[in-house]
Formats: sequence, C-alpha cells, structure tokens
Amino acid sequence: MTSTTTNPALTAALQAAAGGDPRRYVIIGGPSSGKDDLITAIHAAGIPCMAEEPGREIYRKHRERLGRHLLREDRRDYSLEVLEAFVAEYTAHKHGIRFYNRGIPDGYGWDAFFGLRPTAELEEATRLYRYDAIFVLGPLDTFEDPDDIVWAKDREIRRVHELIVQGYYDAGYEPVFVAPDAAAARLDFICSNLRLPKPSRGA
Repeated sequence: MTSTTTNPALTAALQAAAGGDPRRYVIIGGPSSGKDDLITAIHAAGIPCMAEEPGREIYRKHRERLGRHLLREDRRDYSLEVLEAFVAEYTAHKHGIRFYNRGIPDGYGWDAFFGLRPTAELEEATRLYRYDAIFVLGPLDTFEDPDDIVWAKDREIRRVHELIVQGYYDAGYEPVFVAPDAAAARLDFICSNLRLPKPSRGA
C-alpha cells in the first residue's frame, strides 16, 4: 500500500520515535465499525500499521478446508491460530510506533460470542504482550462486510462489539472511545490523543 504522509510534523514525530522503544496502538470495534476505512487512512498518513488483519485470511483457509462456514465447534482451533498470528505481529515490532487492526484481547470477545471460555494460551498472551493504547470505534449505521455477514446478523452487531470491548476491560485496559465519524476525523482524534500531529493539518 502506498504511504503518503500529509503532515511534515507527523513525519518528523514518527521518525523521532522510530529508534525508540516500541509503542503499540490497537484499533478495535465490531462489524460495521469502520475499521477498514480507518486503517486505510492510517496507511495513507504514513503511519506504520498492520497491513491486514490476519483473522480474515485464517477464516477463509478454515472455511475452504471445511467446505462451510465455521461453527462453534470449529472456533477453538481457529482462535488459537489467530492468536498465534497476533503474537507474531506483536513480537516482530521492535522500535517506534505501530498501529494494529485488532489485538490479542479481541479473542475474549469472540470466544464469549460463541459461548467459549478463554483458553490458557489467550490468558498467557494477554499477560505477556501488552499494548500502549486501545481505541474503540463506535459502530456505524451501515453493515457491508461480506465476510462478517456469514455469522453476524444485524441484531448481533452490537453484542459482538460489546463483548470485544468488555474483553479489553477484562484484560486490564482502559480503552479510548472514538465516536462515529469520517475516517480522517477519527484519525485526527486518535493522533491528538497520542500527542501526535494531526495528519489533516498538513493537507
């Protein structure tokens, strides 16, 4: 993905942070929360960010193997594989700022949605691998993700979102809530919260 930083002050801040300790920021939200648009905006602003949420590709792989969408009895293997991918993403980052599309504690919400208890692996990873800030996107009015439609009916969207957020509280985080808005405005809010220059200021 092409990165086009719009604000020189933001570029300078990112470069100053690049050689320092890792700073990891997570964007979360249930289906139809606008995560994809925000992640695209983060990339466009030149901010290091996870390229693609690993859970979707893992889901597709399991679905192809099973010949159907995942059911409750399939979720444990899927969740552990997703957890392994998130841990790999976390440990690969050594210096500077990086955003993540979902994080390790998302697993609490998804397990709860399917009536499963958290695994020992999830509990251990949550204790070992800590993020610096969590941003929660409020659900938007639209629901357009074809991958999510397979398991989440409209009336379940709010439930999934609430369980994911609760999972982060259970993991000891105090998430920052980001109101529904355009992706650029949401990114400005997040950068301001992190004391980073707003990307739109350089446009």
